[in-house]
Parts: sequence; structure tokens; C-alpha cells
Amino acid sequence: MDKPKLLVLLGPTAVGKTKLSLELAQRFGCEIISGDSMQVYRGMDIGTAKASEAEQRLVPHHLIDIHDPAYPFSAAEFQERVKSLITDIHARGKLPFIVGGTGLYIESVCYNYQFTDVGMDEAFRQEQEAYALANGDEALHLRLRDIDPESADRLHANDRRRVIRALEVAHVSGQTFSAHLAAQKKESPYELCIIGLTMDRALLYKRIEERIDEMMNEGLIQEVQKILDAGCPKQAISMQALGYKEIVRYLDGELSLEEAVTLLKRDTRRFAKRQLSWFRHMKDIYWVDVTETANFSAHFQLINDIIVGKFVHKIEYNQQP
Repeated sequence: MDKPKLLVLLGPTAVGKTKLSLELAQRFGCEIISGDSMQVYRGMDIGTAKASEAEQRLVPHHLIDIHDPAYPFSAAEFQERVKSLITDIHARGKLPFIVGGTGLYIESVCYNYQFTDVGMDEAFRQEQEAYALANGDEALHLRLRDIDPESADRLHANDRRRVIRALEVAHVSGQTFSAHLAAQKKESPYELCIIGLTMDRALLYKRIEERIDEMMNEGLIQEVQKILDAGCPKQAISMQALGYKEIVRYLDGELSLEEAVTLLKRDTRRFAKRQLSWFRHMKDIYWVDVTETANFSAHFQLINDIIVGKFVHKIEYNQQP
């Protein structure tokens, strides 16, 4: 029996996934599944760079605005929901199309990761939480770096929940989280076509900084304040996201606005670097360099040809970023 087809477009933040995804989705009859761990939250629009309402009307979108910001969304829930969506989308005669930059989430679907293998230790988790509160997220992150430097490279120090989970996996299983990921079978239940977008690092960083300036002008501060006013705890997973954690610190008086924006730009550049590092550990990616942003039509045609070749003519195509 033929495997169901699954199209994926991934890449670092600000590389230009949204515009290409909309064109590709219309060309190939796709429904888009957001592969972003924070776009699931209602009211978090500016800071997560969600597709606009007009863009979402062009193509059906899924896993956007499905939870309140206080909800603890996880990779396991993402995987479960996406597997069901893929079945439903195929049943409608459409092509499921994951678009995003959250590497673990996307990879967990592509290769059917098992999240139930490693148990939990609530006492250990609370101990790490207390350590982070007493000593700071950077100190907790150093604990992870000591035992699992690969996971430390992939996870931001601010991402306390996932840092603690990586420590917990090593504590419970005796095997690092990175080793646990590497041991997954990496066999896909789908016929995959994964497109990766890359560009010159200096240009990417410039685009990131320009996007953050645009977010500030669009009202990111007011967006964060509104979420907090609605009762979302500052410790919620959603409030640890880039653009939210920094603004919370500004609203609390810990940082000046200039300091918060500078920190956000720095951390987003580092995040993009970690995204690319994660993707380079993945297999089956057809990389497309989109540095020449004026050549959108050429990039679109190249990606079109890759998809046609993979899903129709079954040709092989690959290049490294």
C-alpha cells in the first residue's frame, strides 16, 4: 500500500516561508498545518508572525489559535493532532503541507517519534524548577550542557520546560535526550517531500532585526500586556517564547525598552542559528538557497520542480545548505 504523501516547508525564522507556502499550497491543492509551537495560542499574533486573516482565507490553515496562552502545548500533542489532520486532509483529496520552524515538532511527525518511551520523575522536575528559580535559567542550561551539549545547543536557556525535560530524560533513562532522538528509527510512515529554505547568514540576521522592529511598530507590547491582563501566568510556556519573555521583563521594569529589543534581536539571531543546526541533523531535506530575494519566481519554480519530481516522477534531488 502506498504511503500517504506529506509536504513540508521548513527553515529559520524570517527566511520567507509564509509567502512561498501560500503560493505552493494553491499550486498543489494543499491544506497548511502550522509547524510552529507558538502559533497554537490565541492572541499571540504579532510575536509569532502568524499568517494574516486574509492569507489564511487563501488556503485552509490548521493548528493556529487552538489554545489559550495558559495551556501547556507539547510536541506529543502536536504529533497526535497532526497525524489525525494528515488523514483528514487526504480524505478530502488535498495534500497535507506542514510549514514552520519548530524542528522537534516537525521531525516527530515525519518520523513518528515515540514520546512514551521515557518516564517522568516529578520530584526531580520540581528540584530542577527550584534550582532555576534560585540560580537562573542560564545556570540550569549549564547543567544540561555538562551532560548533553548537543541538546544544550538546540535548546535556548529560556526554554526552561524543555531544558528540564532533557535533564529528566537523562536522569530517568541514563541516556541523553540527544541520544534518545538519534536512536529513533527515522523511518517515515509518509512519502515525504521536505523543502528547507536557507539564506546568507548576514541577510537573515538583517531580516530578523527588521521583522522585530516591525513587530514593535505593530503593537507587540500591547499584545503581551493584553495576554497578561487576561490572566495568563508569566511562567506559562507561551510567555517563554521569543518576543514575549523579553517584553514581560520590560513590563516588569527589569529592562528598559531599548534593552528588551536588543535582547530580543540577539536571542532571535541565536534561535535562527539553532534552528539551522537542528535541521542539518535531519535527513531527506531538499535545500533551496533563497538569498536572492528578488528571484522569488525562480525559487518557486525550483521548489515546484522538486515537488513534482518527488511526488510524480520520483527523481532524486539534494543539496546541502
